[in-house]
Amino acid sequence: MKAFFSNVWTKRFVSIIAVFYTVAVCYLCYYSIFYDIHISERSSVCMIVSAISAIALVLMLYTRNQLLTKISSFVILTAMLPVVVMYFNEKALFIPIVVVGILILLFSGASEGKKTMLGTVILLLYVFGALGYYLFTSFFVSHAKTEVIESGVSPSGRYRYELINTEDTSGGSTSIVIEPNYADVTYPFVTFTLKNMKRVCYQERPVCENVELEWSTGTRADITKELNGISDNILVTLTNEEFEAYNIPIDRRLQISGINLYKLIEVGKSASDVDPLILDDLSENQLAAFDIGKDSSDRYYVLEPTAEFLNTIERNMGETIYLSELDSNGIKAFNYSHLDENGYTMFDLGKYNTIPLTQLSDTQLAELGVSESGDVLKFNDKTCFRYYVAELEDYYNTEKRTFSIDLFN
Repeated sequence: MKAFFSNVWTKRFVSIIAVFYTVAVCYLCYYSIFYDIHISERSSVCMIVSAISAIALVLMLYTRNQLLTKISSFVILTAMLPVVVMYFNEKALFIPIVVVGILILLFSGASEGKKTMLGTVILLLYVFGALGYYLFTSFFVSHAKTEVIESGVSPSGRYRYELINTEDTSGGSTSIVIEPNYADVTYPFVTFTLKNMKRVCYQERPVCENVELEWSTGTRADITKELNGISDNILVTLTNEEFEAYNIPIDRRLQISGINLYKLIEVGKSASDVDPLILDDLSENQLAAFDIGKDSSDRYYVLEPTAEFLNTIERNMGETIYLSELDSNGIKAFNYSHLDENGYTMFDLGKYNTIPLTQLSDTQLAELGVSESGDVLKFNDKTCFRYYVAELEDYYNTEKRTFSIDLFN
């Protein structure tokens, strides 16, 4: 048995098992950045984490001379920095893990010089990390006093809401905050909720004394009719793939904005005309003023490409340069080939990525992810939340992870 445990291959195999603990710590680091933590029974969590950490410590000490264990000792303490900073009030969760990281670093098979260097680096990371977080929360995070007056779940169970009163120097406010109720990650005694998912759907100043909230169920068809009745210029953002799926080619999406005043006058517009000009709405002479032509198949091309522009897009003189064939760099080069006497672009050619809601059919709305029916919330008889808009604008994309300063708020 002694020969078995002293065998190098046994230690290498056990070091692989010990790495699973390090991987779990890295997952906890990920959760600390993108999720808030809610522990229901701290004593139970402390016992479970301590037991697992003790087992991991024994395995790592047994394989302390293996490369994987040496690497793990550094990774554990580094990965625990966001956990310690973000979950500082949950000491029962992180103290056992930090202790494991410190002990395995001290007793690892690395040389004293390397351990000293790594320990110094890790200590500096913790000092500056904690200091930076303290400064951020002290100077950049709002400290207005808030009170949750009411909270609950929508009729469908997909959303949860909070009615919040905020006290500030401007008389305070009453707001409705809604977040998805389907994005939580639940483990025994611990629940993780996604950060940056709460959205203020309505706010009123000053603080409202009497508030009546009314949830109801609305259908896609009825809400479409209601929104189009409010305005026929409600725009929906689509991706390039969605435009292609609806057979809307790039030529039909081209527009010109940021137009120089003299160029506006040249095409018969005035200084008050600040809306983008859609190429499909321009005459042949107006298009020519922007160095754009239109062929018999209704495709737009560059009338007189400059040598510098052709060199940028790696095309030859005499070729027909269709605007739909230009990528973002090509369109930028086209814009910069038309400068005024001060060196500023005379206009900006681009593609719009929105379409009026009135042009989308019920089938297309379904394809864009709008459910047939869902939750609608009224605040004192004013509609403040429609599931329809939340799904259409992708308010609660639980698959998207974006690193931002807001995560540390």
